[in-house]
This record gives sequence, C-alpha cells and structure tokens, in this order.
Amino acid sequence: MVYFGSDDNYLYAVNASTGELKWKFKTGDVVYSSPAVADGTVYVGSHDGYLYAVDAKTGKESWRFKTGYRVYSSPAVNQGTVYFGSADTYLYAVGVTSGNLLWKFKAGSWILSSPAIANGTVYFGCWDGYLYAVDMVTGQKKWRFKTGYRILSSPAVADGAIYFGSMDGIFYAVDAKSGHERWRFKTNERIRSSPAIEMQTVFFGGDDGNFYALAIETGQEKWRIKTGGPIISSASIADRIAYFGCADGHLYAVDIETGKRKWRLKAPFGWMRSSPAIANGRIYFGGDDGNLYALH
Repeated sequence: MVYFGSDDNYLYAVNASTGELKWKFKTGDVVYSSPAVADGTVYVGSHDGYLYAVDAKTGKESWRFKTGYRVYSSPAVNQGTVYFGSADTYLYAVGVTSGNLLWKFKAGSWILSSPAIANGTVYFGCWDGYLYAVDMVTGQKKWRFKTGYRILSSPAVADGAIYFGSMDGIFYAVDAKSGHERWRFKTNERIRSSPAIEMQTVFFGGDDGNFYALAIETGQEKWRIKTGGPIISSASIADRIAYFGCADGHLYAVDIETGKRKWRLKAPFGWMRSSPAIANGRIYFGGDDGNLYALH
C-alpha cells in the first residue's frame, strides 16, 4: 500500500501494484506532511493543525491531536510514541494508542523539519536557525546548535553525528552527544532537501542545482552533478542508485559511486517537489498535477 497526502485535503491509500484507490480520509486542510505507518496505523499532519491517527486498512480515524497551528512536519514513531513538530513552535510527543499528550517542547519558531530519533534523543531543525536535541522520554533540551538561517532540511543520524542542511547554504555534521560541530560544507545557495546516507557518504541536493556526495567522516566532496534547477526533493537510494526530483521538471537517477547520471525522466508536470519512495522494484512520486506516479 502507498499512503500519501494531497492539496485537496485528503490522505490517500492506494494499492502499490495496481494504483487502485483503497480509501481516502478527509482532513480540514492541505496535507504536506508525509505519513508514517506503524503497527497498522497511519499518522499524518495537516494544515488544519491536527495530527491524525488513521487505521491503515480501513481509513477510519482512531484519534486526532490538536496543535496550535499548521503541521508540516512528518511524524516519527518510536517505542509507543509519535513525535512531530508544528508551526505553533512546539515539538510534541503523543501516545500512539491514546493520542494523549506526553510532553511538548517549545522551540524558537516554526518547526517544519521532521524529527529523527536515535540514542534516546529527538533531533529536529527549526525556523529559528537552530538544530535541537531533546530527550525523547522527558522532553528536556540536551543542546541546540546555531546555523546562519532557517532549517527546513530534516536531519539524518549516522556514526554518532547529525547531518543536515540549512538555508544559509551550509551542510553541517554535528556530534550527536555534545552538539559540537564536526565539519561544514559550503554550497552556493539554500539547502532545503534532506540528506540520505549510504556507503559512508552523505547525499543531498541544493537550490544551486547541484546534487552532492560528501565523505561522511570529513565532509570532503566526492563528486557533484549539475541539474537544471533547484533540488528540494530528498533522494531515495536503492541498489546504489540515488533517485530525486528537480525544479527542471525531471526525475534523476544517479550512480552513487561515480556520480554519473544513469537516466533522467521528464515529468508530465512542472517542478518536481515530491521526494520519491522506492519499494518492490517500483519508484513512486507525486505530481503537481494531482497524480501519483509509479515507475518500473
């Protein structure tokens, strides 16, 4: 099953093989949050300010949780708790069964970045330019790391470090325990896409139209490939191929070892903002034309 949200206010469930609609669930506003699926439940945020828990088989609502403003952030589920941010400036921890608030943490501004969880800690970026580390049980701040501008990129965690980009045009590696910077890499424009990690390499796209591969330990550039526009789509990696969308209207497939383009596909709509998902030999992505596409 493929689960996704849309500008028409609905959460959809579609058969992954046939594209047949199984069910759709109506929220009160547009759904930019990517759904998380765990133990038979789909969790998704909406611009109406709610996080919804929906039965994955039937599409029936299990519960909803009200925040103070829009929910852009995609939820993360871990050990019976769903974590997500809201544009009301809070990071929330909510029980997956009850939908009751466990704790909330106030950041300095909107939280559009989706949380990453590792080592008992929730990591997330914020519109105030900080990356935060918060205890996943208590909601207490462990540390925060200051960048030069807003953070839309969702962090990735590997080898004891947090990797993320900022709209200051810099990609950062920060120590997961201390919050101290390990290294930084300067690009030519804002970074809005979220990183992917494979083979001791971190991959991400920038608004400068480049897709980068950096050594995870040092931040040294391994290669870059130039596209025809900004990249806000986050890459998915399978069989050593990175797949990502671009504002030039193409879906790219790039060999992650060599940085050579395998192919690019012209989308039947404009800017490709959607981040592709890969399962069972298929690539799934959404379009600005209101369609979900599947490629073999």
